[in-house]
Amino acid sequence: MQKSTFHVAQMDCAAEEQMVRMKLDGHPSVKLLEFDLPKRELTVWHTSEVAPITKDLSSLGLGARLLHTELSAEPTPPAPVPEGEQKLLWLVLSINAAFFVIEMTAGFLAHSMGLVADSLDMLADALVYGLSLWAVGGTTVRKKSIARLSGYFQLVLALLGFAEVVRRFLGAEAMPDFKVMMGVAFFALLGNSVSLYLLQKSKSQEAHMRASFIFTSNDVIANLGVILAGLLVYFTLSAVPDLVIGTVVFLLVARGAFRILNLAK
Repeated sequence: MQKSTFHVAQMDCAAEEQMVRMKLDGHPSVKLLEFDLPKRELTVWHTSEVAPITKDLSSLGLGARLLHTELSAEPTPPAPVPEGEQKLLWLVLSINAAFFVIEMTAGFLAHSMGLVADSLDMLADALVYGLSLWAVGGTTVRKKSIARLSGYFQLVLALLGFAEVVRRFLGAEAMPDFKVMMGVAFFALLGNSVSLYLLQKSKSQEAHMRASFIFTSNDVIANLGVILAGLLVYFTLSAVPDLVIGTVVFLLVARGAFRILNLAK
């Protein structure tokens, strides 16, 4: 038995953890996975060479890097999954899905592409959590099919959003409502923070969560970006900051779509 530890640079929230789990699910040599999200580390117990595992992790585009491999005794079986964990995952999915609807609606009403893009970022997480729930107990083929459909759906939305940003750059559009932008993005920030807190608490007996874990999350960065764009819209009297942040977040969403599609390979 071997134990390999990886540093996964962009595994900064539970959504990325779910992607790693699904990618390695069914791998013939993998016996146990152990995650340390605050440190962005993954420990894998396996029975054959580490190279195929490293290749699979690299394909996700999360910056996985092998730190070391050593011989190990048989791993201790993990404790039984708490009965409420699946309910918690549904709760987090619901939070992300609700904010997707809220931000998407507010984005169109406030003429803000930043909010629309941020809503798709929330949808991306909801898709990942949904994948992990809907594929429970399913075959590897079923899981890959679900991942492929979700990835294409997310990619199409990101491309449509980017096309709308280009159209608004070229045409005359109404000024975004910076108050709505900042207010809704702030509540989305709270929603993300609550989700991360609940997920982290469920994986540990400790009630607290490291602040660095929250504020390095891509979702939180996107929320803060929309708030900043709202401030710049107010001070510059221009829609450009909103379109810029929208472009950046759409690119993040598209990158996430490609990662989900890599699960299906």
